[in-house]
Amino acid sequence: MKQSLIRLLTLLLLLSWLPPAAAEVRWGQHPIVDTVPTPSPPSIGAPSHILVDMRSGYVLAERSPRESWEPASLAKMMTAYVVFEELSAGHIDLEDSVTVSETAWRSTGSRMFLEAGSEVTVAELLQGLIVQSGNDAAVALAEHVAGDEDTFAQVMNQHADRLGMEDTRYTNATGMPDDEMRTTALDTARLARAIIDDFPEFYDWYSQRSFEYGGIRQHNRNRLLWRDETVDGLKTGHTRSAGYNLTTSAERGNMRLISVVLGTEGEDARAQQSLQLLNYGFRFFESHRLYSAGDELAASRAWLGDTDSVSLTIEDDLYVTIPRRERDNLSASMSVDGQIKAPIEAGDQLGTLKIELAGGTVHEAPLVATHAVEEGGLWRRLTDQVMLRFQ
Repeated sequence: MKQSLIRLLTLLLLLSWLPPAAAEVRWGQHPIVDTVPTPSPPSIGAPSHILVDMRSGYVLAERSPRESWEPASLAKMMTAYVVFEELSAGHIDLEDSVTVSETAWRSTGSRMFLEAGSEVTVAELLQGLIVQSGNDAAVALAEHVAGDEDTFAQVMNQHADRLGMEDTRYTNATGMPDDEMRTTALDTARLARAIIDDFPEFYDWYSQRSFEYGGIRQHNRNRLLWRDETVDGLKTGHTRSAGYNLTTSAERGNMRLISVVLGTEGEDARAQQSLQLLNYGFRFFESHRLYSAGDELAASRAWLGDTDSVSLTIEDDLYVTIPRRERDNLSASMSVDGQIKAPIEAGDQLGTLKIELAGGTVHEAPLVATHAVEEGGLWRRLTDQVMLRFQ
């Protein structure tokens, strides 16, 4: 009991020190101008859905992406995310032995069929959670990480806030119906991106087609794992009130797409509609990394400093998503602030990089200083002040 309390207090304290989420990508309408003809997205039955390029964040198709929806077992994506975070921080281990509580054993709905009092590893529980969508596995993991499911739900919400999931609220680790538990297609896509980006070492479990525990083999409910070899995740969800939900990710070439469909009418419908969205995105668009974070893109005069110039870069890899065969028509331009004066801190924004296609802006990114420039000596400052008068 004492060890569980210490672990819980440590978890809550560390959460307050967590760094912000990875640099934000653009999650909004795709900035392709009308002069570039592109077919309209397919009309599908899911009342709320979204298709995004994971790396650029461009939205390629959507319908009511911020409509509040019951997540059902899509909530287990955040359950897994929290556990992945704890594993990466070294607070728990995949080989930790977890004693299954009676609460976990009594879980209803989909299960991996844990027995009360049995010992099971975190790795087995994660596979039961991801592959078999086991509610008992979700509760057992929540208790192992935070002591009880209610406290674990608080941790889930803290991570949701950090990831920018503005319209999401969790009340349990399983996704069982609750009037207060809601999410959106947009927020679910954000979470999928975070799982893939932040924890690539654990992502393979989402493509696992089956898992056997206690002599019972169950198959992954994501039918697209059998229908399309480029699909490698993520999660299904279903309750009577939520309908059939599916979050999918697929990678073809150098492009990865994430689709979320909420409220479809059946298992076949959610699979088919997700595949329609993915095929549309891959067929008519392509993704390119134009610049890498840290590349020196320009240099500018640094006045009053201990060096004559400052190098400019971007803080994050710059990806764009454009209609196919339009790569050669992209153009880049840079605007740099005039009369940049020391002191300059590394990371200070000193200009803007703009990417254009067919006369429209596709992407803008801040140009920042690659290094600090301190104030120069008295003579340098005096001579630069004189020269600045003639600029």
